[in-house]
Amino acid sequence: MKNLLKIQQKLIPQVIELMERRYAILRQISLSEPIGRRTLSNMMEISERVIRSETELLKEQGLINVAVSGMTITEEGLNLLSELKDVMNSVMGLSKLQSRIKDKLGIKKVIVVPGSYEKNETLLKDVAKHGADYFLSIIKDGNTVSITGGSTMLEFANSLKADKKYIETTIVPARGGVGKDVETQSNNIVAKIGNKLGANYRLLHIPDELGVEAMKTIKLEPEINLTLNYIKQADILVFGIGRADQMAMRRKLPQEKVEEILAKGAVGEAFGHYFNKNGEIVYKLNTVGIELETFKSIEHSIAIFAGSSKAEAVVAMSKINKNIVIVTDEESAYKILELN
Repeated sequence: MKNLLKIQQKLIPQVIELMERRYAILRQISLSEPIGRRTLSNMMEISERVIRSETELLKEQGLINVAVSGMTITEEGLNLLSELKDVMNSVMGLSKLQSRIKDKLGIKKVIVVPGSYEKNETLLKDVAKHGADYFLSIIKDGNTVSITGGSTMLEFANSLKADKKYIETTIVPARGGVGKDVETQSNNIVAKIGNKLGANYRLLHIPDELGVEAMKTIKLEPEINLTLNYIKQADILVFGIGRADQMAMRRKLPQEKVEEILAKGAVGEAFGHYFNKNGEIVYKLNTVGIELETFKSIEHSIAIFAGSSKAEAVVAMSKINKNIVIVTDEESAYKILELN
């Protein structure tokens, strides 16, 4: 099929353009459903007239439903998106982009989702879904899986659709809680994933940062110690990457501490470690959870992020650990290529 599309691209380029447009429209409906034509038109910067004619065709083909509440994608539409994913990646040049980033960073694998998170924040849902699909392709029953918190990880959990149960698998939070938003804390996300997979799960009911003495004491508590041992033995880690300045603010660090961290050249943060563009740790919080050495030794590490502002942090992270898979949006991918 790819060869046929390449021939068509040369002989009838307008066919490929039309295919790309309809694929993009169908994909956006799946991300934003239920959605009205006018909203879809504004979101995709395509005229309402074109949107109307294209969605009528998609409806006739049984790929979408149209109701007063808006357009939604059908099961057949979802299946078509799944079948076309690899072909469209090749047609749109994403396969080459993935290879270029993989070679530049020297990492395990790169998965790029078409579009720009900056222009369309609903794209986070698609980035997370691609991360979830990859995760389900590698997990084996009996694995221990460690998960961080955050809005990206919540979307990841929501995207998981397993067709089997993993009754011998254990899901654990990579860290204690961060921030006041309970929904995006790792404990909540771990419970959600555990229930979806039919897996066992353990929670870590402690703050993300503690005083030195308090941390030593709490680690001796049997249940917490057992959970920490599971984290050390994790086979799979799924995590988000944060910008140093944003994560310092999210953790409610004192302003002078934020300024100190940034003055040391910190560009990114993960697992309570702030690192500079060379991947060197410039500041470490007193944290309970996954340690940097554990991160380096885990068999499968999946970093999911959207937004080109995080590109510098991702490049730096790749210097700490080459054995990672990154899942991101197209604009962020190009931003990574621009960086030295």
